[in-house]
Amino acid sequence: MTIWIILLILFGLLLFVVELVLLPGITVAAVGSFCCLVGAVAWAFVENGAAGGFTVLGIVVGLLLILTALFLRPRTWNRVALKTNIESQVQPEQIDKQVEVGVRGMTMTRLAPMGNVRIGDRIFEAKSLDSYIDPRRMVIVIGYDNAHIVVRPVTEE
Repeated sequence: MTIWIILLILFGLLLFVVELVLLPGITVAAVGSFCCLVGAVAWAFVENGAAGGFTVLGIVVGLLLILTALFLRPRTWNRVALKTNIESQVQPEQIDKQVEVGVRGMTMTRLAPMGNVRIGDRIFEAKSLDSYIDPRRMVIVIGYDNAHIVVRPVTEE
């Protein structure tokens, strides 16, 4: 074998790893890898005859199988994978633990159908189910919808 056949094989294997790990799909790296490896095998057939060509072909196929098995097994990627769990939430406390049903508040913005409501000394995002509610109107909490308080205007009795 000549040094050029070895260099073609090494460059073809490098492009194969790049294709397998960094650029999945049919890209320039895959085509380059294929051309280098086929060129190395063809060159080995021309220079060394059938015995040398089949030897190089066996080596190339064996190395491709080994690299594929090495890079596709999960244990290889466990060493470099991020293992941090994100345990945070958008709201630290559930809304139903902060505001009780039946509590009254004042709209800070127009609820059309979403807006801000002041309940006590805190401002919450609230939702009106059936109508628009103007600013500075008294409302009462009637329920919850995900992270929003559902309110309706207080009717004077």
